[in-house]
Amino acid sequence: MDFLTEILGTEIKASIKYFKKREIIQKQGFVSKNGFYVKKGLIRSYSVDEKGKEHIFMFGAEEWIIADLESNVFNKPTQLYIETIEASEIVIFSLDYFNHDLSTKEKLQKNSILLTRRIGSLQRRVIQLMSSSAKQRYEMFLETYPLLPNRLPQKMIASYLGITPEALSKIRGER
Repeated sequence: MDFLTEILGTEIKASIKYFKKREIIQKQGFVSKNGFYVKKGLIRSYSVDEKGKEHIFMFGAEEWIIADLESNVFNKPTQLYIETIEASEIVIFSLDYFNHDLSTKEKLQKNSILLTRRIGSLQRRVIQLMSSSAKQRYEMFLETYPLLPNRLPQKMIASYLGITPEALSKIRGER
C-alpha cells in the first residue's frame, strides 16, 4: 500500500479493490466510514442537485485520498457520490483509524501531511469559486491537477470549474 501505509502505518485496516470505468464506489445519502486512496486510476467526487445536474467537487488521481469526512465525523449521510473515471485500483480504508489513539509524534506528523494537503486544496478551490474568473479557475485547475487535462472529458473539467463546456473550449482556445 506504499504511500498510504507510509503515512498511516501498518495497523490500518484496508482492502484493495479493482473497479471498472464509471463504477460508483460511494453513493450519496448513506453514512460512510471509508476513505478511498487511489493506487492506480482516476476517480471523482460529485453531487447531483435537485434538477439532476452534476457538480464535480474533486478529482483523485494516483496517491490522492477522497472521503466524505463530514459523514464520518458527524455520522451524517454523505453528500457526495464517488465514481471511477478510469479503471482504478482503490485502497478502501476505515476512517475510524483517525478516531483512535494517534498519540505518537510521528503518527501525528504523518497524518498532518494528509490533512494539510486536503485543506489546502479545498481552501484554494473555495477562494477561486468565490473570486476568480473562469480563466483564472482553469489556470488553478492546471496547477492543482497538471497531469489530468488529457485524462478527463472537457465536460467534467467544465463542471469542476462551474462553467459550460463551450466556455472552457473558448478559454482553451485563447491559451
